[in-house]
Amino acid sequence: MCRPTHFTVDYSINPWMDPAKPTDTDNAIAQWEQLHALFQRLGHTVEVIEPVAGLPDMVFAANGATVVDGRALVARFRHRQRQDEAPAYLAWFRERGYPVVRQAEFTNEGEGDYLVVGERILAGTGFRTDRRAHAEAERVLGRPVVTLELVDPRYYHLDTALAVLSETEIMYYPGAFSAESRATLQRLYPRAVLATPEDAAVFGMNAVSDGRRVVLPEAAVALAERLRERGFEPIGIDITELLKAGGSVKCCTLELRPA
Repeated sequence: MCRPTHFTVDYSINPWMDPAKPTDTDNAIAQWEQLHALFQRLGHTVEVIEPVAGLPDMVFAANGATVVDGRALVARFRHRQRQDEAPAYLAWFRERGYPVVRQAEFTNEGEGDYLVVGERILAGTGFRTDRRAHAEAERVLGRPVVTLELVDPRYYHLDTALAVLSETEIMYYPGAFSAESRATLQRLYPRAVLATPEDAAVFGMNAVSDGRRVVLPEAAVALAERLRERGFEPIGIDITELLKAGGSVKCCTLELRPA
């Protein structure tokens, strides 16, 4: 995770960002600290990367890399406003002795568009991640990659439209995907939890699950009930200040998978 010390919205690189709307950095920090503390209460180890001045979106740590079996594939950001985040992530992983640390050749935005489900990686494309990056991820990370095309600009990263619930289960918002990708998801995950437009609009898909407990935006009330019916334990949290920049629970959370 990365503390939102420098959080603000002074540019727009997705439909949620409006520099004309005021942001409250102190509120963003308070909400982030609640999420950080919640992960710790749930028994998870949380490591933190130091925020860099001038990089207000660095709080969205999920975009920094994808880590599988100790291999860190560091992002290559599409927009110039975020490109200086990559060196910080490269240095962080190298300093901690990860056996493979490599910055991507092709544009990809880490776990924003790469979600690990069991032994496969679901990979988004359409707005941020170059489709050619998917073959690179498969080669570097050693897991088969399934390409999914996003078509709604509000859901510009895969993690805004789909969440991993366990090694075999997902939830997703069908309206974010092309017809071909919807068919792929229906084939691979016929029992997936399907989100409504209302669920998606409050970033309900931007969630983190440990296989049983699912941390998600508290506004996704109906979605939480459907998760409860499936045997999961949903835990709602208020992180609306960061939603002003197009991010929520998952965006703030890069999952580290050791070798």
